[in-house]
Amino acid sequence: MKLLEDRIIKEGEVLGKDVLKVDSFINHQIDVRFLIRLGAEFAARYRGEHITKILTLEASGIAVAAMTALHFDVPVVFAKKMASRNIGNEVYSTEVPSFTRGNVNTVYVSKKYLKKEDRVLIIDDFLADGNSLSGMIALCDQAGAAVVGCGVLIEKVFQGGGDRVRRRCRVESLAKIASMEDGKIVFAPDASKTDL
Repeated sequence: MKLLEDRIIKEGEVLGKDVLKVDSFINHQIDVRFLIRLGAEFAARYRGEHITKILTLEASGIAVAAMTALHFDVPVVFAKKMASRNIGNEVYSTEVPSFTRGNVNTVYVSKKYLKKEDRVLIIDDFLADGNSLSGMIALCDQAGAAVVGCGVLIEKVFQGGGDRVRRRCRVESLAKIASMEDGKIVFAPDASKTDL
């Protein structure tokens, strides 16, 4: 998606060979109108799939998930990274290794909010090694919910997680990065790319 690629080139910061900071518009300071447009692109790509829930992982995926849910008129459920008394004991849980933090989080979703009749679109900001998406798919499996697919803003193709997740379900990435070396971002070609 050219709109996103242009913004990444303009404002993204490459740290080393595998970290891209987009915190000026996606996951720290949020450009809401921009994310609404990205959410509209996910809605166009998954049109007709009868989605009933958007699922994401706390915290960076929540904003784009909410902007996507606006276009489907469905609720957003986010997997919490910490158990708390207010979530209760009736939960689905799984362990998710974090690429950026280098730790493992147990994530939780209340059984009240994820049901076997749900058709779920999983949304996240990044796809690197695929652990976050795989964890959310596991939560859906525990609930018996159907995973319609995954929508990702930025996929780092060179880290291989997309291949792993695509063996399980459809993945739509709005920007695919082939490499990040010497501070330079090289995008991978994408047959589904739009000029938005």
